[in-house]
Formats: sequence, C-alpha cells, structure tokens
Amino acid sequence: MSARLSVPKTYKLFIGGAFPRSESGRTYPVTAAKGDFLANASRASRKDARDAVAAAAGAVKGWSAATAYNRGQVLYRVAELLEGRRAQFVDEIRVLTGAGAGAASAEVDEAIDRWVWYAGWCDKFAQVAGNGNPVAGPYFNISVPEPTGVVGVIAPQDTALLGLVSAVAPALVAGNTVVVIASERYPLSAVSLAEVLATSDVPAGVVNVLTGSPAEIAPWLASHPDVHGLDLVGAGDLDWVDLQIAAAQTLTRVLPPENGKDAAAPRLDRITAFTETKTVWHPKSLV
Repeated sequence: MSARLSVPKTYKLFIGGAFPRSESGRTYPVTAAKGDFLANASRASRKDARDAVAAAAGAVKGWSAATAYNRGQVLYRVAELLEGRRAQFVDEIRVLTGAGAGAASAEVDEAIDRWVWYAGWCDKFAQVAGNGNPVAGPYFNISVPEPTGVVGVIAPQDTALLGLVSAVAPALVAGNTVVVIASERYPLSAVSLAEVLATSDVPAGVVNVLTGSPAEIAPWLASHPDVHGLDLVGAGDLDWVDLQIAAAQTLTRVLPPENGKDAAAPRLDRITAFTETKTVWHPKSLV
C-alpha cells in the first residue's frame, strides 16, 4: 500500500465575514513547539489592513445600533460555540505552545469564561459608567457611554487564545468593531476563533482577524484615520511609542501595552476605554 501524502493547510485572513488570502499572496510557516511544520498562515499586508478597517467601519452602524441585550446574546452564542469546539482549541494550543493537557484546557476554559463575563456586561456597564447628573434648574441631565467606533488591537503575542479573547471581547461590548492582529507565533487559534465567529450571530465585519507581522501591520492601523481606538496590549516588543505618536495625529484613543501571561485581565475599564460619553439635557415637566 502506498504512503499517503499530507495536504498542508494554508490559513487565511478573516475580513468582512469572509476568508480571503492576503492580497500580496504571502504566507509564512507555522511550526509546532517541537519544530514540526503545521501549516501556512497568511502574512497580511498594508492593503489587507485597509480592507479590514473598511469592513469594520461599515459594520459599526449596525452593531452599535443593536440593543445591549442583543449584543450580550450574540457574545454569549460565541461562548457556546467555543465550548462546542473546546477539544479542537485544546489540541491546537498543546501542539503550538507545548503546553500540557491541563494547562491547555485551563486556557480554553478561561477564554470561554471571559466571553461569558463580557457578554453579561453588555446590558449592565452603561448603568455603572453612565450617570444622572445633578444640575441647577428644572432639567434631567443624563450621561451615557457610547461606542468609539473601529478599534485596532494588537493581541498578546505569548498566548494562543486567551490573550486574543481578552483583548477583542471587551471592545465589542459597547458596540465597537475590531481589527485584530493575532499572535504571529501562535496564529492558528485566532483563525479557528474566526471560524467560530463566522458561524455565529456576529455580523460580518464586526471582528476582522489579521495574521502576520505586528511590526509591519500595526503602524498602518495606528495612523489610519478611520481607526478610532488602539489597544496596544500585545505591542510590548514593538516601538509602541511611535505607534502612540501616529495614533495621536488622528486623536485616536490608546491603551498602552501590558505584560505577563494574564495581560488584558477582565475588568470594566477595558470596556469603557473605548467609549465616548454623551450627555443629554431634557426639561422636566412642571405640571
């Protein structure tokens, strides 16, 4: 019996709800912790970044207009699908990172739990971040948080799934859309997560996943006029001061890099960092 040849897989980008190859045609090899070849991943270009921002910008209106309760249900559905593909993610993390079964399982479980945690905040954070303001006069004065718009994210580079989820999920809660640069070394979980998003209720363009070199792609996101927020949580090894300077040219909100295995730990200010406060005055009836 003749030996069977394996068919190497080339993982694609996730832009606008579709899975295109990089417009440049470039790929790079993804290897296991032991050095074995696993697959090819697309190496995103400047043009791919622009396409992803355009897709995210086109999705802002619909996603931000959804009710907070609906966004929570959509994010919870993502957690359900992650749970259904749990074994796949555990296997990918074990092969990619060399982690043991227990550590890989713990990372996937924590990633699922964080989706659930952020899903629960969708219809609650406005009560915490908003306010009824005391004013001198017969008026209601109410401050409410609203989404910033398109958020560019550089995912933590030393985790396969948990860091990615920890950076993407909070940006979605308020109604922002996301362009995320996945871990260059561990991109397979990011593309698998994109497959989950594509089969969930998340509208096309709400999350866009780029694989490749953060050093190459990040400057184009930082300087893009249609990117309104920039999460540099995974940019610690880059020249992130230059990224901040580029972002300042278009008044883009910036979160600085975070270090450690639990970078982007779940907290409310990761939601409110990419919101704008809108204050409404309304006269009280004196009758």
